[in-house]
Amino acid sequence: MTRMADGPTVEVMVVIDAPPDIVWGLVTDINLSARFQDEFTEGEWIDDERQLGARFLGRNRMGERTWETTNHVVAYEPERAFGWAVDDVDNPGATWTFLLEPTGDGTQLTYHRVVGPGPSGLTAAIERHPEREEEFIERRNAVHREHMTAVLEGVKALAEG
Repeated sequence: MTRMADGPTVEVMVVIDAPPDIVWGLVTDINLSARFQDEFTEGEWIDDERQLGARFLGRNRMGERTWETTNHVVAYEPERAFGWAVDDVDNPGATWTFLLEPTGDGTQLTYHRVVGPGPSGLTAAIERHPEREEEFIERRNAVHREHMTAVLEGVKALAEG
């Protein structure tokens, strides 16, 4: 049984026939995801420097519900890792990371998400219906897996095109 205390995780991977520098340029575009799925709608940099600790505003939509998050870059290793914590760096609602690994002439790209330990829409739903915790987590993981896969397929098409 998956619980919020376990830090529910989703990870998807693709091998791209393009070098890490090309893939890096794509995954560090904070608006990339909005091109390939419909929950994250746009991002806007708050800070001028694109580096560890930089912040960006994320706008999201699910059905009629919209919300914004302040995201903090927690992984910034050129051509290796780009990741951000949602809302609170020390107690994030989720952490999202792109990991790049050279593979000969190409790149293995992994997209990783862990929920928590901080509050999020998922924790709010579970607080209202604790008996449905596992169901809510499974459903959210499935949605994220679908979106993350679409983003990786989009990165692959752009990088190889």
